[in-house]
Amino acid sequence: MDFEKLIAFGKAGRKKGSPLKNTLGTASAKQAKRLKHSRYIAGFDGLRTLALLGVILYHLLPYDMKGGYLGVPIFFALSGYLITDLFVQEWDQNGSIKVLSFYKRRLKRIYPTLVTVLVASTAYMTVFAQDLLGHIKSIVWTNLLFVYNWWQIGHGQSYFDRYNGESPFTHLWYLSVLGQYYFIWPIVMIALLIVFKNRGHILGVFNGLAIVSALLMLILYDPANTNRVYYGTDTRMTPYLLGAALAFFWPTTHLNPHLKRNGRVVLNTLGTLSLIFIVWMGIKMSGTGSFVYRGGMLLFSLFAVILIAVIAHPGTKFGDRLFSNPLFAWIGKRSYGIYLYQFPVMIFYEKAVVNIAAHPLLNALIEAVIIVVISDLSYRFIETPLAHFNYGQLIGVGREFFKRDSVYGKKRYWLIPIVLIFVLAGVGIANGSNQGNRPSALQLNISKNKKKSSAQNAKALQAQKQARQKKKQRAAELARIKKEKAIKLTSTEQKIKTKYNLEPSEVKLAQKMSVTGIGDSIMADTSDDLQEVFPNAYISAKVGRQVWQATSLLKQLATQGNLSDNVLINLGTNGAFTQQQLKTIVSIVGTKREIFWVNVHVPTKNWESQVNNTIRTAAKQYKNVHIVDWHGASLNQPNWFYGDHVHPNITGSKAYTALITKAVVKYGKTN
Repeated sequence: MDFEKLIAFGKAGRKKGSPLKNTLGTASAKQAKRLKHSRYIAGFDGLRTLALLGVILYHLLPYDMKGGYLGVPIFFALSGYLITDLFVQEWDQNGSIKVLSFYKRRLKRIYPTLVTVLVASTAYMTVFAQDLLGHIKSIVWTNLLFVYNWWQIGHGQSYFDRYNGESPFTHLWYLSVLGQYYFIWPIVMIALLIVFKNRGHILGVFNGLAIVSALLMLILYDPANTNRVYYGTDTRMTPYLLGAALAFFWPTTHLNPHLKRNGRVVLNTLGTLSLIFIVWMGIKMSGTGSFVYRGGMLLFSLFAVILIAVIAHPGTKFGDRLFSNPLFAWIGKRSYGIYLYQFPVMIFYEKAVVNIAAHPLLNALIEAVIIVVISDLSYRFIETPLAHFNYGQLIGVGREFFKRDSVYGKKRYWLIPIVLIFVLAGVGIANGSNQGNRPSALQLNISKNKKKSSAQNAKALQAQKQARQKKKQRAAELARIKKEKAIKLTSTEQKIKTKYNLEPSEVKLAQKMSVTGIGDSIMADTSDDLQEVFPNAYISAKVGRQVWQATSLLKQLATQGNLSDNVLINLGTNGAFTQQQLKTIVSIVGTKREIFWVNVHVPTKNWESQVNNTIRTAAKQYKNVHIVDWHGASLNQPNWFYGDHVHPNITGSKAYTALITKAVVKYGKTN
């Protein structure tokens, strides 16, 4: 059977129109002339807007838009569809694909804004945020060569670690993956079009490879480190390949604009259902859950491709009614710039404005406005002019620019700030790695505590084991201490009492109680003090740890019999978490143990109140969950923190430890 007969509702001839847009902008004038029958699909501007809105809302309000990062697979699928469709049109019309011409157009479209973001951000960091300059040289060259995603796998932090020194360039992994696809795709298309005369076989190849990519994501998924599957070129190909397959099954120039009523009903129903599932998954599907990597991304990609197919069909008007309007068209044209500028704006804004948590929605709105304004200026003065600039005339333009009576006139004064920005960026790249990697007082303290804690943990586990063997005697001893009125302290205990402003009974009890501590960098920063007061405390603290990463550790400790009756948790600094994730932790610990959850003081992030509300809800729901109100105690105490306003300094660590001690001694188990 001829493959063309498989195209649903596709018997009509081709329709003339404006050149089809790709995901990064309009086709060039030469491309428009070459592809005579291409269509402009206005609804794709709306789809880009939907995807972009999800990504930005996820970055601004990750607790409320848990699956907003799924806007990226939509971009991949749309790119795969449109680029493949253009190549097929070019092949059918000209009998060839001009590979070098394609590369040239892509670079002219991608590079100017990418270079602007890299250079301007690096210049800003050189002056105002030198602590973010770590690895800047590697970050710049890997982005320029479109291999940054692979560098992220080996050196970068998790995409879902929203606090631990978050890089303003993390989101550029997507552009590197897309750049790699662009590089190989014309070659792949030429080879397949030559080898397979029946294009149905090409569709089968793409669908098969999409499933292979999804299986790779499932096989390589590691709950403790999602970087490999999240940033990997091979594991993220599914939506792009499905979009490419759609281009053979649903070519834009072969779709019948005069669709019968039943056909319209079917397509509109499919489009509506797909849109509902996309929005629902965008709100609910957390990137820290296993389902995303075990089929969730594939499922979402299928819905995205169905929606693309419905919007592309001229007979449904689905895209024109829901996804086509002047606002979406305006945003769609600027979507590339908005995506690139969003992270630097957010990181720099949240670093400069300390109390983000006090007004999260207002600050998110301000950030969004700044992003849109910068992106619009970039679109007008960088993206559009340089996408159509003839670089062969660069020498002539340069000569004219420096003439005394140059036609550019006073516009040449703009060269001064531009040169200054490049100079600052050069200084940052030359010296930034050293500046960014120079350990701060906080980092030195965490490193020192890590070494001491490792040694102390072995002793603590041994002491806890002995305590369990003498459970009745230990319980009687601690009960006696609670009843004593005149408690004699050793010289060491007296120092602890004075240092942390504790009662004698609190010191005595803490010295003998067993505690298991699971935390992030806050606990890593304070572990030395905690283990001084609680020498029988096992502390596992890791910079950047989030709630979902603690479950495997807790299961391991429980299985080994090393989970004490008092479990101290300090998680939530690095991002919000769900009630279900908290419930999982409570179920692992069990109802027979007491859980002391330290709420968070993160005024620089918008998830502070959401995290604390989640902990508060859990304390009401579970009798064995106790809140250690660090947020309330540290409010209006700026002298308790390092310069990041989040991690306790020497003074704050003492107050933090005293607060925990009083709670554990009061409500903890003594047997």
